Amino acid sequence: MNDKRPAMRRGLNARHIRFMALGSAIGTGLFYGSASAIQLAGPSVLLAYLIGGAAIYMMMRALGEMAVRNPVSGSFGQYTSQYLGRFPGFLTGWSYAFSMLVVCLADVTAFGVYMGFWFPDTPAWIWVLGIVFFIGALNLCSVKVFGELEFWLSLLKVTAIISMIVAGATVLIFGIKLGNAAEHTASISNLWSYGGLFPNGLSGMIASFSVVMFAFGGVEMIGITAGEAKDPQRAIPRAINSVPLRILLFYVLTLLVLMSLYPWPKIGGEGSPFVQIFSGLGISSAATLLNIVVISAAVSAINSDIFSAGRMMYGMANNGQAPASFARLSRFGVPWMTVLVMSAALLLGVLLNYLAPKNLFLMLAAVVTFSIVWVWLMILLSQVVMRRRMSPQDIAELQFPVPFWPLGPACAIVFMLFIFGVLAWFPDTRMALYVGIAWLALLSVGYWLCLARHDKLLGIQPKASASRLQP
Repeated sequence: MNDKRPAMRRGLNARHIRFMALGSAIGTGLFYGSASAIQLAGPSVLLAYLIGGAAIYMMMRALGEMAVRNPVSGSFGQYTSQYLGRFPGFLTGWSYAFSMLVVCLADVTAFGVYMGFWFPDTPAWIWVLGIVFFIGALNLCSVKVFGELEFWLSLLKVTAIISMIVAGATVLIFGIKLGNAAEHTASISNLWSYGGLFPNGLSGMIASFSVVMFAFGGVEMIGITAGEAKDPQRAIPRAINSVPLRILLFYVLTLLVLMSLYPWPKIGGEGSPFVQIFSGLGISSAATLLNIVVISAAVSAINSDIFSAGRMMYGMANNGQAPASFARLSRFGVPWMTVLVMSAALLLGVLLNYLAPKNLFLMLAAVVTFSIVWVWLMILLSQVVMRRRMSPQDIAELQFPVPFWPLGPACAIVFMLFIFGVLAWFPDTRMALYVGIAWLALLSVGYWLCLARHDKLLGIQPKASASRLQP
């Protein structure tokens, strides 16, 4: 029978996915959250990004191994259901959607702060309301429109970061005095002149992991694009293999230059540290340009978050783990119901920015860290179980096998568990752990009261279902 219902379309080409992969590494966590990480760890935050980045790369290779072998919409939500069971898959899919929602709340909060650079007297919630309606409408367009927008926004961010690194390095190498920088000598010695590399001790660096891991959130979106990629067997490995370079360039090298240009104790949480530094150095035009860049980064992040949540919930709906309405597609092949639900939920961000504008970003970041680390842990465990079920011949036929097996994934799993310990140890992030545990408990109750009984009556086995895709 000819099924004429709308179907998801493979409208993302290699160019889209490559720049979406780049863009996912340059978001609010870097442009805004890095200030909080720097205040917690000082220059040792560079080591935190390197350690966290290594674990992220192993997680992405585990996801890549599964995505190349079985590219489906819903990605790791379906892999977890298939290899760990429907209950862990249910928790993972909904936790990811929850994390994307909270990330969106953090991103729209940051957007309101950025706009305050130009319009300090305008309440932030007004900007938040406007961006929610704009992004919601944009996500109702076809996936190709989304891919094109992300391509150009990512290109803008990448170009700005590279230009900033080159400009900052030029200032450092030639000792150029800029604006009112006489009181702040730009020098590599700024890294150790204010309490050494570990000014807040080892505990300071460990505490920064809660913000550092938040910054990496979004890289797993590469796996979700597999369901709408024209050639996932080629596009996904290329995007994932660029992760180490992205971490070194966009995080480590960028923050090294920034903390050399400007003493790290003076990098505060008011606005983007990138804008603050260049404004503090008296380069007002550069600060204005950078504010445009960080605003585009926030728009890109919100756009990507809604995209990721929509595709995850679409896959779960097809797998019987979410309301069937989430599987409804527009004539453009877009899961419109999820877009509407996410946009409506984001209106909560307007209320939060009106009621509690102070320190809202840091609280939201900690909650996201719990949810996203849970998702990463499930990805790693799913890949381990998949490998153990495969025959030697199947393993030999893998097109994108995870490196350093089994030691690499094992170390990454231990690190993810360590992050949960970090959240529990420090008082500032302990509430996020409580919220995360309460969320998982709430999901568990919902699963056993509703979905488990329904599955038992229908005799549904713990396996993933492939999404309908239209070439």
